[in-house]
Amino acid sequence: MLQPMKTLPYSYLSFRRRVARASLVQFIASVVNSLEMVLLAFAPVMLGLLACIALPGLLAPTLPWFEAVALLIAQILLVAAPVWLLRQRLHPLDVARWSRALPVSARQQWLAEASVAGLIVGPVALAHVVSCAVWLYQWPDWLRPVAPWSLACAALSLLLGWTLATVLLMRRAKPGPVAPRAAAGSAARAPAHYAAPPRACLPAWFYWRQLFWLPCWRGESVVGIQQTCLLIGALLSMGLWLWQPAIVAWMPPAAWGAGTAMLLVLLTDRGDKAVAEQIARLRPAVANWPLSMERLFTSAIMLTLLPGALVMGCFAALTLAAGANVSHTVALVWLACASVAQLAIVGLRTLTARGRVALVMGAILILTAIGSELWN
Repeated sequence: MLQPMKTLPYSYLSFRRRVARASLVQFIASVVNSLEMVLLAFAPVMLGLLACIALPGLLAPTLPWFEAVALLIAQILLVAAPVWLLRQRLHPLDVARWSRALPVSARQQWLAEASVAGLIVGPVALAHVVSCAVWLYQWPDWLRPVAPWSLACAALSLLLGWTLATVLLMRRAKPGPVAPRAAAGSAARAPAHYAAPPRACLPAWFYWRQLFWLPCWRGESVVGIQQTCLLIGALLSMGLWLWQPAIVAWMPPAAWGAGTAMLLVLLTDRGDKAVAEQIARLRPAVANWPLSMERLFTSAIMLTLLPGALVMGCFAALTLAAGANVSHTVALVWLACASVAQLAIVGLRTLTARGRVALVMGAILILTAIGSELWN
């Protein structure tokens, strides 16, 4: 007979925290090389971002109510974003399915998910405290009349972000729709694109769509959303860099140039890595197909250059539209270096993990340095 979780030697809350901590340790170990490169290359920038992380909440009381609400919503989403991005590690799908059979009350479930979300929100809250302390030490004129309200808004954004993160984990813990059972005597079937050998008359784009495009949007995969966000971010950062609207006049153009370089390089790097992982998964399944898939795999690798090419095309168009306001020589050099970086990321497939990180970070630094001369 099952007994309530509170009488068991290890509570459900303790179990969930242990699983989340173990997954986070594995995640940190997998990105430690990347973190070393990022800290070496962007330590001053990261310190500046740390000081500004609580700025939206502090600024909110000085703005009209609709702008303040929009700023707070953005801050809340920013606090909850790491939990959403790491949800597969914080609550693995196998653990979620297994846990549904346990005698866990709703209250225990909420406490467990809030505690797990706190593992991520806690460091974010600490960064907010440091940021608030920096601004209080600086004590600018705009902060003095609204300091209590600003601190209250910063605390409110943290609490609501923690709540949103908890809700996201709770939704993951709930059982999803149950698939209908197969008819008696019928065997379970494999996915259509794996079960039977393909027909040679189908066009190549059909296989690319079935084997590479659709898996990016199915189930637990976040590749499609990740690449879309990187593409939109690169285009937005580039537009702010080259147009310099008055609303972002407080940010130096070089910062937007650095953001454009980073997002452009990461767009190609992440896309190429996702395609390489998909090819590794597909090779055993397509080994017995009566078609040679190597040409399709090569085409899929080359197609990862398209989003970056779109960003560079927009950069060329905007610099031409800017006329004499920018240096066209610097723009051409930037485009040439960006093209070489894109080809190197896709073409140098024998690099070690550390070598690839060095390539990515080096490309970002070179493009940032060249872009800083665009207006000189």
